[in-house]
Amino acid sequence: MEKTNLHSRNKHRAGYDFIQLKKSTPELAAFIIKNKFNGSDTIDFSNPEGLKLLNRALLKSEYGIHFWDIPKNYLCPPVPGRVDYIHYAADLLKSPGKNEAIRVLDIGTGANCIYPLLGESVYGWNFVGAEIDEGALQSAKANVEKNNLQSKIEIRKQNDRTKIFQGIILPGDQYDLTLCNPPFHSSKEEAQKGTARKNKNLKTKERLNFAGQAQELWCEGGEGEFIRKMILESVLFKDQVKWFSTLVSSKENLSGIYGELKRNKALKVETVEMSQGQKISRFVAWSFKGE
Repeated sequence: MEKTNLHSRNKHRAGYDFIQLKKSTPELAAFIIKNKFNGSDTIDFSNPEGLKLLNRALLKSEYGIHFWDIPKNYLCPPVPGRVDYIHYAADLLKSPGKNEAIRVLDIGTGANCIYPLLGESVYGWNFVGAEIDEGALQSAKANVEKNNLQSKIEIRKQNDRTKIFQGIILPGDQYDLTLCNPPFHSSKEEAQKGTARKNKNLKTKERLNFAGQAQELWCEGGEGEFIRKMILESVLFKDQVKWFSTLVSSKENLSGIYGELKRNKALKVETVEMSQGQKISRFVAWSFKGE
């Protein structure tokens, strides 16, 4: 069944071709099971190792990314949803084809480095990935270097936990776009409750694939406060960035985001709705440039 909720250019609208995926990554075969509703091939999405192998197979088979790995207990991102953000961002930039002149900043690129890898593969974009966690930083660099993408993707260390763009956007830098998947929860306890709730929904007592380091899952004030700080800092770099953007998981945060953008005199604001399965998300983009 076609997943019509995904972007029209998303390769995963038709689902996963497990025959092709097994060819690219034979070890995935051990994790393939039959869907109890229709008998088709699927994997146990509650198994973190199987999920990681699925990502590895998708990136290799569909995107030509021959090496991809993450350390244990770091976030394992769903490729179809992550590439949707990239596709819609290309629409925002009015550049739906390959364009190697475009330069993008990924805030919190993570151990997986997923947005730079996908954006470079699909559209040929150039990236700077910013990361604060040393383990994630080294993993992201390995994913770049082992695919020989050092000329296209640069990983920079954010040394100040209180800053987002400062210390990363350097004098003379120019970006067409910034991306971000901000931490959602406001505390470690809240993040743990969220994980427990997801586990309960999947009817298992085991720790599942909702892993993640602290900085990936929570920050003081949660998603809304993180994005507010991002907006305030974006004003400092309004002449160096064409479009700022961030995922917004909770629609309850939108009114506060719009109010902050109005107070800081953003000239253009776009909200792009996205969905994957039953999960509805969106990203908000803003610009201080009038053209």
